[in-house]
Amino acid sequence: MSKMRKAILLALYGASAATVFTPVMVSAQTAPAAEKAPEAGMQTMTIVGSRRANTSATNTPLPVDFISVSKAAEQGGQFDLAQTLANISPSFNSTRQTGADGADLVDSAALRGLGSDQTLVLVNGKRRHTVALVNLFGARNRGNTGTDLNAIPVMAISNVQVLRDGAAAQYGSDAIAGVMDISLKKNLGCEASFGYSQYSVGDGKNYLPSAYCGIALGEKGVFGITVEYTDRGRSNRADPGNPRTIGDTKVTGPTVYLNGEVPNGGNDKLYFTLGAQQRKASSAAWARGGIGSDDIPSRNSAAMYPNGFVPYINGDINDIYGTVGYKWDIGEWRADLSQTYGFNELKYNVSNTINASIANKDLLAGGKGISPSSFDAGGFSFSQATTNLDFSRFFDGFMNGVNVAFGAEYRRENYKITAGEAGSYNDVDGLGFGGNAGSQGFPGFQPGDRTDKNRNSIAAYVDVETDITTRFKLQTAIRGERYSDFGSTLTGKLAGSYKVADEVLLRGSVSTGFRAPSLQQVHFSSTFTDFISGVPMDVVLAPNGGAVANAAGIPKLKDETSKNYTLGLTFKPNNAFALTADLYRIDIADRIVLSGRFDADNYPALGTTLQALGVGQAQFFVNSINTKTQGLDLTASHKTNLGAGKLATYLGLNYSTTEVTKVQAPPSLKGYEDVLLSERERLFIEQGGPRMKATLAFNYEQGPWASEFKVIHYGSQTLGTFSGTASGVPNARYEPKTSADVALTYAFNDTTKLTVGGNNIFNVKPTRQDPNETDNGFYYDSVQFGLGGASYFLKLWKKF
Repeated sequence: MSKMRKAILLALYGASAATVFTPVMVSAQTAPAAEKAPEAGMQTMTIVGSRRANTSATNTPLPVDFISVSKAAEQGGQFDLAQTLANISPSFNSTRQTGADGADLVDSAALRGLGSDQTLVLVNGKRRHTVALVNLFGARNRGNTGTDLNAIPVMAISNVQVLRDGAAAQYGSDAIAGVMDISLKKNLGCEASFGYSQYSVGDGKNYLPSAYCGIALGEKGVFGITVEYTDRGRSNRADPGNPRTIGDTKVTGPTVYLNGEVPNGGNDKLYFTLGAQQRKASSAAWARGGIGSDDIPSRNSAAMYPNGFVPYINGDINDIYGTVGYKWDIGEWRADLSQTYGFNELKYNVSNTINASIANKDLLAGGKGISPSSFDAGGFSFSQATTNLDFSRFFDGFMNGVNVAFGAEYRRENYKITAGEAGSYNDVDGLGFGGNAGSQGFPGFQPGDRTDKNRNSIAAYVDVETDITTRFKLQTAIRGERYSDFGSTLTGKLAGSYKVADEVLLRGSVSTGFRAPSLQQVHFSSTFTDFISGVPMDVVLAPNGGAVANAAGIPKLKDETSKNYTLGLTFKPNNAFALTADLYRIDIADRIVLSGRFDADNYPALGTTLQALGVGQAQFFVNSINTKTQGLDLTASHKTNLGAGKLATYLGLNYSTTEVTKVQAPPSLKGYEDVLLSERERLFIEQGGPRMKATLAFNYEQGPWASEFKVIHYGSQTLGTFSGTASGVPNARYEPKTSADVALTYAFNDTTKLTVGGNNIFNVKPTRQDPNETDNGFYYDSVQFGLGGASYFLKLWKKF
């Protein structure tokens, strides 16, 4: 640990934290109370969940994990942020999907087993936008949006703080499961790294050059720039002779991030962040058979792909994020005015494909049966502009001190869907006996799917933190928000901590929360053609408030609401050992889910209405379930001298269960709850992530050598099958699995390090299943830690 790093930790966390918590993750017992005026070359820091404006450290009444990402940038074997955090934090889950359409292209992430859109992500304390994508397939986060953490380069990040507690009353929508605050670097000096990795079988080659440079602006200002280029190759775990391509998505593209601040006399300062990423991603869809298969002529043409083919779903992803703000003093009040903008776009192109109806028409007209092999399939975008004005002041004349903060927020959002070219969706023969319509693998968005919708919201909050005594601290918050598309909501929070003894702190909280329905969930629309009894019929994922949803009696979407409870303790008997344990319960009402398909067979009355509208089957987003999530977070860390070196040990564990406690169908769907939420879809909600996850890490340093051995245990999961238990097919059970990572680092000097290591070194994979019943159609599904197997890496780090 550098002297500068140790000095920062001493200032922020107290003497014990700097000496005890050398692993990459700590659980904060003492928290920096506020942001210090920066000195050149030093990083400022705030603690998520607190708006205290004075500069003394305080025991936090909330469970906050402090994850230093600097070590991961220098020595880590995971090259993107989502996988880096997944291998560190036990309450954080992110699994790469495969065979799941758009979900293959953007890794979703979540806390405590809840949905990816129930975790709020901040960057330098400011709200970050979500992606335009709605996850419709895959074993994780179905029906959810989320934040693309991989749009932020690891090299640009100083630390990530994870508030494991509901915080909607403090930060607004989405903070039901917790809040992640990503703090970007503002160091002086330059550093660069080059990483290379590949799977043990030789594919999935991953190159990652990355560099950061911090330049002084004036006496105390800092301008930091990070540049990174990702080049990750495709992997394939299909058996020899199997036409599938099943594995990691191919990803290439540059990322640039700027971050800094410029003092303007006294405590005033201008701060800014600007980031942009252009990412090209390519994922394989299900294979289509060749001559002799049922796919000719319905999904293939013998003239084009006589041996079958694998369509590729390609995505051009553009992500932009920017914040500019100014902090200044008004008397004894601290003011902060900021403007944040985020934009995410995903454009689809399907290659190595066919529109079989075009090929069939060509064949019937005397041609060879040819279709274009690639199509522009359209896409979508989401933008968010957020204005914040915040005030904070510490009063030391009341009890042992009280901090009062209040502020307001205005946010405007836009969601667009653009149609693909005609060949990506149309049915040119129109007869139903020939080829299926649209591009195989991913049919394009149709003109009727186009949308361009806006909404705005306004919020105000009051946040009070009081030191009742030197041992008893209390935090209260209340927040009101009004959305233009569904109305108003009011949330509150009460949290406190009591120091029973110098080494024992009790803490707890109770709060209410909410999550506004995303614009993506309200307005997403997708139409494709299926053949029902030989007749072509449209299958529609119908937007809320549209003709199909209204005909089905689907009510207007409203916000999900929650009640959060936590109770925990911290124990630190000396400077070598620390432990935290927190129990929690999260009750969510009116959760938004994607329904099953309704048609004339499973709901005759509705089926007749749909067919009159030219729709064969329809799905909807609907507020239809209540859930209960409860669990335990446990962290422990220890440091000791061992031989001539130092050994640091860290244990983190999360155990969480989610249960659907009620299915509440709208009046028009009463009696059809089993279609609204099938057993298979219920299990995706309850067990989309492992119920237990534990990380045990050992870090040993001696002279220029440093080593790490990390064991990650994933609990069991049970997911549904396509056939279902009603057909006599048991659910798919995934047994507990344990992965192990190892790394060895040699420091040539203070500025040069070389690391070699391996991830999942024992080549552990999920429990094998019947491929006809898994979500991705392969006997290894994308659960727990994925299906890639063992990989090896090398990373060279240099400081200039």
